[in-house]
Amino acid sequence: MYPNLYYAFKDLFGAELPFLKIFQTFGFFVAIAFLAAAYVLTIELRRRERLGWLKGVPEVMETGKPASSSELVVNGILGFLLGFKAVGAILAWDTISQDLQGFLLSGQGSWLAGIVVAALFVWYKYRERKKKALPAPEKKTVMVMPHQRVPDFTVMAAIAGLIGAKVFHNLENWNDFVQDPWGSLISFSGLTFYGGLIVAAIVIIRYAAKKHINTFHLVDSAAPALMLAYGVGRMGCQFAGDGDWGITNSRPNPFSWLPDWAWAYNYPHNVVNEGIAIPGCEGKYCHMLELPVYPTPLYEIIACLLLFLVLWSIRKRITVPGVIFGIYLVLNGIERFFIEKIRVNTKYNIFGFHPTQAEIISFLMVVGGAVFIWYCRKAYSAKTTS
Repeated sequence: MYPNLYYAFKDLFGAELPFLKIFQTFGFFVAIAFLAAAYVLTIELRRRERLGWLKGVPEVMETGKPASSSELVVNGILGFLLGFKAVGAILAWDTISQDLQGFLLSGQGSWLAGIVVAALFVWYKYRERKKKALPAPEKKTVMVMPHQRVPDFTVMAAIAGLIGAKVFHNLENWNDFVQDPWGSLISFSGLTFYGGLIVAAIVIIRYAAKKHINTFHLVDSAAPALMLAYGVGRMGCQFAGDGDWGITNSRPNPFSWLPDWAWAYNYPHNVVNEGIAIPGCEGKYCHMLELPVYPTPLYEIIACLLLFLVLWSIRKRITVPGVIFGIYLVLNGIERFFIEKIRVNTKYNIFGFHPTQAEIISFLMVVGGAVFIWYCRKAYSAKTTS
């Protein structure tokens, strides 16, 4: 396993680059997942704009104004945080190379650097706005296309998704949360994908409605991107060993062509330090599972990348708005429902049944997706025949 990129480069290339210790493998793949999803979403939104299915919205922009007090304050705060932590990190390298999260959430840093960088940020913002200032600010109307709002979608998805993933994870693991509420909230591990998906979807759809973006075409455009992001994000789970693995698998590998690690794996050097100590290992990440488990993140990587290709290949053939997203809900729900059968997860007791949170949401996604497809087709048929 590769808890951070230092371990990856050392194992793959034999290069020991200490500064890579600050880049966590899980976070790295989450970032790649967001970038990949944003790229795919942009391509699909542009295609629908060319077909006339999505329209731009005129917005009034004002130019030539000097920097406002609020802008200078925001830039000053950002500059202070950057200088305080960045320079502080350089001065406390031994500490952050072992515990970046602890350093970022602590009061450690360089106050002098924070003040200097804050002043530079404020001065730069003031100077740039002053150079472009006009005797009288001008207003002009510009057409903003849906694909130009992808950066906004990405930022909102990142923030709302993180909050939703944390909330749902702690609800699913309530006993652990009660024992250490603050630690559970600030930990970089422990994220529930469906929680992030639900909260991010609500926030983005509300934003899109305010900007007069057709919701059905937006969610259709997002469906392949979501499936791709899920698959890439699971790479972070697999390579970091973040605890998102399967149940114990002590059965012998029944497939001669399948590597043993793809059938049952101990996740050595996992980022959550779970299991038994690795003999002779020194450092922070020196544990592996005592009994091998199903590497479920690996299975989801393969399944979701294949499902992404399915959605990407059929997106031009299906013209009924909303149907692609309905298919995504069904496919993703089926995939997750069955993977839960061999995954470690908290189970509930509901009338004698013992489903996991993900199984419940997956079932609702399959049913909801099927109903949504039916509704979209019916509404489209009524619209075209009227």
